[in-house]
Amino acid sequence: DPLKFCDQISETLRDLSKTLNLTNTDFIRTTEERHKKTVQHLWKELEKNDDIYLSNYSGWYSVSDEAFYNEDEIEDHDGKKIAIDSKSQVEWVDEESYFFRLSKWEKPLLDFYEKNPNFILPASRKNEVISFVKSGLKDLSVSRKSFSWGIKVPNDEKHVIYVWLDALTNYISALNYPDKNNDLYKKFWPASIHLIGKDILRFHAVYWPAFLLAAEIDPPQKVYGHGWILSNEEKMSKSKG
Repeated sequence: DPLKFCDQISETLRDLSKTLNLTNTDFIRTTEERHKKTVQHLWKELEKNDDIYLSNYSGWYSVSDEAFYNEDEIEDHDGKKIAIDSKSQVEWVDEESYFFRLSKWEKPLLDFYEKNPNFILPASRKNEVISFVKSGLKDLSVSRKSFSWGIKVPNDEKHVIYVWLDALTNYISALNYPDKNNDLYKKFWPASIHLIGKDILRFHAVYWPAFLLAAEIDPPQKVYGHGWILSNEEKMSKSKG
């Protein structure tokens, strides 16, 4: 059962917080009711602003990366298709899907980066993101029908909300959004910094600010993408053990 498995993993991470002497005041999970309400509210805001529509998705998807890839981001390896950056296997997916109008936010994002030169750090990561956005943004598939684990799309329970639209939202669900008058939200949003690994830079520096701008919410002040600790010259990964 996915929830039972995640309960065990979650406890391990909570215990690790104690081991590392972390003084976090909260610990949020995407299975919590407060998070689910926030995600579904954000979805409705995006839908209300005409930033979500129903269509069909065909393309390459990596289960371990929980990410979609373009044709130029994959290669053949021992008879399998893999993502060039992460080396994870991708599979061809063809299903009905809701899409976020990411293409519409290409220019607003570039304008936002220009007005906020320290939004993405270090500079090498910023250049990487700007280059990616300038190469042209395609609308993003934001739901899946091939499994049932996750938060359901409001008014269409056949669809589960795409993991990154769901997971990124925990930054504001932990602050009681959509109650913008809540003390936590007023004190901590927009966040001063998101400290992340470079492999999830695109989600935090492209998709996340686009979702927020589309929902008329201020993006965080900075996103810092740090490098990886390598093991045998490869990124450490749960899927590789």
